[in-house]
Amino acid sequence: MSYSVNDKGFYGEFGGAYVPEILYATVKNLQEQYLPIIESQEFKDEYRMLLRDYVGRPSPLYLAKRMSEKYGCRLYLKREDLNHTGAHKINNTIGQILLAKKMGKKRIIAETGAGQHGVATATVCALMDMPCVVYQGALDVERQHVNVERMKMLGAEVRPVKTGNWTLKDATNEAIRDWCCHPADTFYIIGSTVGPHPYPDMVARLQSVISGEIKEQLQEKVGRDYPDVLMACVGGGSNAAGTIYHYIDDNRVKIILAEAGGQGADTGHTAATIHVGRPGILHGSKTLVMQTPDGQIIEAESISAGLDYPGIGPMHANLASQHRATVYSINDNEAIRAAYELTRLEGIIPALESAHALAALEKVHFQKDDIVVLTVSGRGDKDVETYLNNKQMAGTYGNF
Repeated sequence: MSYSVNDKGFYGEFGGAYVPEILYATVKNLQEQYLPIIESQEFKDEYRMLLRDYVGRPSPLYLAKRMSEKYGCRLYLKREDLNHTGAHKINNTIGQILLAKKMGKKRIIAETGAGQHGVATATVCALMDMPCVVYQGALDVERQHVNVERMKMLGAEVRPVKTGNWTLKDATNEAIRDWCCHPADTFYIIGSTVGPHPYPDMVARLQSVISGEIKEQLQEKVGRDYPDVLMACVGGGSNAAGTIYHYIDDNRVKIILAEAGGQGADTGHTAATIHVGRPGILHGSKTLVMQTPDGQIIEAESISAGLDYPGIGPMHANLASQHRATVYSINDNEAIRAAYELTRLEGIIPALESAHALAALEKVHFQKDDIVVLTVSGRGDKDVETYLNNKQMAGTYGNF
């Protein structure tokens, strides 16, 4: 079977476009235009040029020798943390703003959790001279204040959201409300593989530059273009989608994803949607959603602002339900410890989101010849305060 999206925007039973009537024509127009535009030679040439000369791609594929020795495999890190703006998010925002311009849109809105997507959106809006409004939960504004200041410095207006638990879900709600009020001239740059069709597919296609590069880099380094295991963190799921895109139907490749367990998937203080969610509608698509028996959204809780979301992209909901992907729930303390471990063993400070993928390494039994590729989705500058405030969770690595 294929795990890719069908022509109606569904991955198995998940996906689709469930939008307010006021947005129906806007979303329908986007569905009709996105593929002809992004598959055109003009778009591809401009997109590739910006990825190369502005973002700094390809991002390196680095053999982490000390981590490989510890975990008994050949561990390669896909270094999305080395992109301009410090994360994978820029791959998507450059593609979407080129699409917005070609569709004649005049104004950009976005949601953000950890702030990396907000920074990436503000960056491309500065580049393309487009006005930009970013919605961010007030709690995330507080815990990611450096990224807030970066967005403002780039010319974006940051609007703190004080509904719900003041995090990513609530920022997304407000962005959708804005979109409903300005459907004609506004393009909503969604940061992950969530939302109504075509966003999950569009974001996955734009992020697929990651797995495209992995194929070429593995061929060069190990003489074959596929790994035994692919690993990534998953919140909404864009870096994971980009990591696995070219391998999704290749059964030689095991897919391992790590979601945010918070204090534990069984504690009620978690963002482990795949473990505790049930099918429902969230932000325009059918997917797995953390919800009460009567369908009310349960607020997600995680130390990571970028994974603090009560849903999951429909691609990943389908991969999990079909057992194509193995998904681990990583608790806050496990992520903190893994971040310190990578920092001490390889001299790389990862984003807190990426640390969840790193923490999954100890949950897997590898063969010594296994080629494992793990995507470091972002760098940890934005999370240093969180790391320092929680270094007691890092065990021996936290003694300094």
